[in-house]
Amino acid sequence: MKSAVLLCACSLLISVGAVGRYRGLEFLDPCPRRDPKLEACLARSANVLTEHFRQGLPQLGYPEVEPIILDELHISLGGGPDGYRAQFKEITAKGVSALRVTGLRTRLSDDEVQLQLALSIPKIRAAARYRSSGTLILVQASGAGDYWGEYDGVKAKVFIRAKPFMAQGYRYLRLQQLKMDFSVQNIKMGVENVRDSNPILLAALNLFINSNSQELLKEMKPDLRRKLVQVMSAFVEKLFAQVPYDAWITD
Repeated sequence: MKSAVLLCACSLLISVGAVGRYRGLEFLDPCPRRDPKLEACLARSANVLTEHFRQGLPQLGYPEVEPIILDELHISLGGGPDGYRAQFKEITAKGVSALRVTGLRTRLSDDEVQLQLALSIPKIRAAARYRSSGTLILVQASGAGDYWGEYDGVKAKVFIRAKPFMAQGYRYLRLQQLKMDFSVQNIKMGVENVRDSNPILLAALNLFINSNSQELLKEMKPDLRRKLVQVMSAFVEKLFAQVPYDAWITD
């Protein structure tokens, strides 16, 4: 569920991947635009930035990184009065800060910047409050309690399109489009602390959830992806507003 989870936060750090000697980010070197290995340089700078980002970057307004928080998600399986419905609130995720940029492609022109990123996160741990109703197969799944999830081998692809503009003598970027998709290799998840629950039914429910975790993630994905794109877009816009385009790629 959280899989993409901020994959987001760190993933967009690539967009300032070469901020060089700017505003306390002296640990990064700028990437020359005409460097034949520009993409490798940007990927390397992005990974250096994410390593520092794990301890927070207060100079960019991020004193701490984790946990990543989403307000709520919904899932719906089956129709009719017995169809399964679940709502997850106060969703927190940890582990996103271990993100690595494993691939990068860029297309630069005077009026547009495009970035395609491949990202990898070893493990994300998520927790949430949940409420559900209906049945899963023959298991009564109505109730409320705590949700937990462990997502191993998270992979994500992010596409960013932005346009340069001039402000106070500097070029900046304005985000035009952001798209993303993700996958999870292995998933473990379940519910616990369910009020007035039957231990046998709860065990059966958790068995079903883990046996069908990929299918459940597939049902969550549209809502989750929409939320993550919103979070990631806000993050990128904030970074673009603070770090001039001229600071991360040199002519």
